[in-house]
Amino acid sequence: MDNPENLKYHKEHTWVKVSGRKATIGITDYAQDALGDIVYIDLPDVDSPVEAGAEISEIESTKATSPVISPVSGTVIEVNEELSESPEIINEDPYEKGWIAVIEISSASDVDDLMDASEYEKYIEEEAK
Repeated sequence: MDNPENLKYHKEHTWVKVSGRKATIGITDYAQDALGDIVYIDLPDVDSPVEAGAEISEIESTKATSPVISPVSGTVIEVNEELSESPEIINEDPYEKGWIAVIEISSASDVDDLMDASEYEKYIEEEAK
């Protein structure tokens, strides 16, 4: 699995890329692979508040419907509208074009609680056992 070093990871298989007070989030390569072909995503509403560890959207695949859990708390300031028409972008490019939302972080300490790439890889290995 490809897990970029510049991202932080949540145990619910979401990633976050922090730039100042903005956090771009999406699901990991591991998560999209486990889901299979993604056919629909329910994007969060702009200006909606989110809590770390809470569901912000839902993804439907040919296998299952799964919640997307926010790795940080804050307010949704942007969503990837392209996913409404082409949710399969998440399968094709989960870390770049397949981002789901941008959140203005309310508590920078949320990021400190997340895993780096090597910790996340160990977590996946343990979970698979």
